[in-house]
Amino acid sequence: MEYELILRFGVFLGLFVLFAALETLAPRRARRQPRKTRWFTNLSITVLDTLALRALAIFLPLLAVGAAVDAALLGWGLFNALNWPLWVEVTLAILILDAAIWAQHLVTHKVPVLWRFHRVHHADRDFDVTTALRFHPMEILASMGLKIGLVYLIGPAALAVVLFEILLNGTAMFNHSNLRLPLWLDRAVRLVLVTPDMHRVHHSINRHEHDSNYGFALSIWDRMFRTYRPMPEAGHEQMELGLQWQDEKPSRLGWALMLPFRK
Repeated sequence: MEYELILRFGVFLGLFVLFAALETLAPRRARRQPRKTRWFTNLSITVLDTLALRALAIFLPLLAVGAAVDAALLGWGLFNALNWPLWVEVTLAILILDAAIWAQHLVTHKVPVLWRFHRVHHADRDFDVTTALRFHPMEILASMGLKIGLVYLIGPAALAVVLFEILLNGTAMFNHSNLRLPLWLDRAVRLVLVTPDMHRVHHSINRHEHDSNYGFALSIWDRMFRTYRPMPEAGHEQMELGLQWQDEKPSRLGWALMLPFRK
């Protein structure tokens, strides 16, 4: 799709500014670390992730959307063998892709070598819109590899992949934002989408709490597979976020990038 990158970047930038403004106007929790240092680290990791994906595109030119176009040309994948209406295909493809990201997230918590990289995300001692962008480049590359393989397997329309990527990025920034939603609104929204209060539980320092609420976009998977936890034991204002590093180290770029290689 000719303007896919421009569209995705425009939506990303707009939503980032929106959620950053909203969490400033209506914060859920007081910050533990200065925003300036954390944001430099988290946004720098985002730049490195983007460069890593661009480098991957040199060796593997077809990333997720390109793979959907290629699969259609080759006739590969489930949906390319079925002549279903576009809206049905798009809906089912988004559900399948979101379920796969949920499963991938769970696996990164259960497989030790994957957890070493995923804990870069969890080491953040604060929880705001930039936390949604704090993933080690190696984890981002692995996630893209999974999506490419799945796209060839199910053969969704390129439109479905674009819409899913926009949904995934937008909901990740929303549910990582330090945004105070009215409780009645939070209860209503989390019936469909993961809310900040729901996902914040997943960032608890307590292992039994961060082994729950794996969803990024849709909340159905945690309810279906019984990994849903509605509230942290200590409450949202008092709960501790992060991992065992309750100091300034997680806000440093070099430390965060080298974390997977530390004991």
